[in-house]
Amino acid sequence: MIHISVKNQAGQVLFETAHQEEALLCFNRTWEEGDAIVITAPAGAHAAVAIDASMLQGEVYLPSGKMVWRVPFGELRLSYQPGLFEGSRHIVSARLLAAAETRACRDIARNPLDLRGDTGFFPHCTANVETRNESVFAARNVIDGLRFNTSHGEWPYESWGIGAREDAWCLLDFGREVTVQSMALTLRADFPHDAYWVSGHVVDSNGNDISFPLEKTKDRQFIDLGGRRVRWLRLERMVKSDDPSAFPSLRAWEVFGYDGF
Repeated sequence: MIHISVKNQAGQVLFETAHQEEALLCFNRTWEEGDAIVITAPAGAHAAVAIDASMLQGEVYLPSGKMVWRVPFGELRLSYQPGLFEGSRHIVSARLLAAAETRACRDIARNPLDLRGDTGFFPHCTANVETRNESVFAARNVIDGLRFNTSHGEWPYESWGIGAREDAWCLLDFGREVTVQSMALTLRADFPHDAYWVSGHVVDSNGNDISFPLEKTKDRQFIDLGGRRVRWLRLERMVKSDDPSAFPSLRAWEVFGYDGF
């Protein structure tokens, strides 16, 4: 069983629906601050969730069986498509994934629904720095499923910005053990505004440390991860190029792998 509810700031249930496999909810309401979409399912479930027709669907892992998605307002909306949360009619869908789907090789990092702060659903990205603490430079942006990287700032050019910190790191938590085969990094390529990294390291939850080179390109750059079983990956020790710009940034972080062995 999977259940969708829409709650206001006081926790009052305004709309809800449930289904054994796929729940579909259409409702009329102008979003208000404090509103949240709540998905509940069996603990440990994988679900495909779409918050709105104009937002990419995300595959989420729910260790506790619950996901609370807070509707963004103000500055937080700059990393989403303009007009996405406006209007008065909205649709939400949530579908339980079959075991065969989670065992398939795919981008297991991709989660357009990720939020800043503690979420309780995965994949989830955090970092030790986000430029000026602005949403368009938040770590969550690198797993939103988009790779538009020839500009910077508002959607669809949001990225992870490091505020010129040399000790910046970004952590991708899968919430469970997965098998990782390779990853792809898409650097922000708004040259000459941007610099780029010439190398970096990825450390995993088992202590493995892989170093890799990077180039000045707008294309994806692939790194072999060796088919390891991991719970999380962390990008760190990123070395900036000698470009005059102080702004290397990451637009997208994809990880190709699967659940199971």
